Amino acid sequence: MRPSRPRALLLATALLTAGCGPSPGDVAPVPSAPATAPSATTTAPVPSAPVSSAPVPSAGVSSAPVPSAGVPSAPGAPGAGDAPGPAPGLDDPASLAVVVNKRRPLVPAGWAPAELETVEGRRLRPEAAGAARELLAAARTDGVGVVLLSGYRSYDEQVTTYAGWVAQQGQEAADTVSARPGHSEHQTGLAVDVGEDGPCDLRACFAGTATAAWVAEHAPEHGFVVRYPPGQEPTTGYAHEPWHLRYLGPERAQELVRSGAATLEEFSGLGPAPDYAPEPAPGG
Repeated sequence: MRPSRPRALLLATALLTAGCGPSPGDVAPVPSAPATAPSATTTAPVPSAPVSSAPVPSAGVSSAPVPSAGVPSAPGAPGAGDAPGPAPGLDDPASLAVVVNKRRPLVPAGWAPAELETVEGRRLRPEAAGAARELLAAARTDGVGVVLLSGYRSYDEQVTTYAGWVAQQGQEAADTVSARPGHSEHQTGLAVDVGEDGPCDLRACFAGTATAAWVAEHAPEHGFVVRYPPGQEPTTGYAHEPWHLRYLGPERAQELVRSGAATLEEFSGLGPAPDYAPEPAPGG
């Protein structure tokens, strides 16, 4: 049995220790996990592996979580506004993360997917084709008659498509609704236009249909996002197209929705692409 301390010593110890702990107002707040800055035309590495949530540092310590090499940080809770930074593969046409827009052409310009599958008469890369089948089946189960209107287009096919728009509307107007050859998401095999086999297919009035509403809500579950949202022309360079879907893969598509990013450019950590870069001067 331990001998007891003298009463005087106990009293002195109590006096020394009383009031030494910090008051509630002195406690340093726990810093929230830092948000990573986050992409455009039709983004995430092929394997969009989920990343664990950022650790919360201890009180008073300003430390940042270190993401795994080559993997974007996971976004925060829905509505938090967090989005992963630039992902690997943004420049790789074969990657699900590739971003193609007016400032980011495909390289090489005539690149074509190694493999394509046909879904109801439209060609897509195998990953997007399988997801499109699931999306169509889910829509029809819900009583929504989604149909595929277009899929993959080669460089040469885009030459014809773009030229047709220019002939109808002039180049300035055509550039708001059609991509120049080498700048089209359709050439990646990851983009698809949908409709309902009705008078509003590929027209602005499609936005007011039940089909468009269903697609906007449920497409991310199948790996697709509406690529050109309303009001985002200064970033995407294109008018609102509620029918144009881009395949990212289910995980990354839903990450984009949770992040609150308005466009693929923002989500991918890229700047806006409202127009084409100026052509170099002859001999320049």
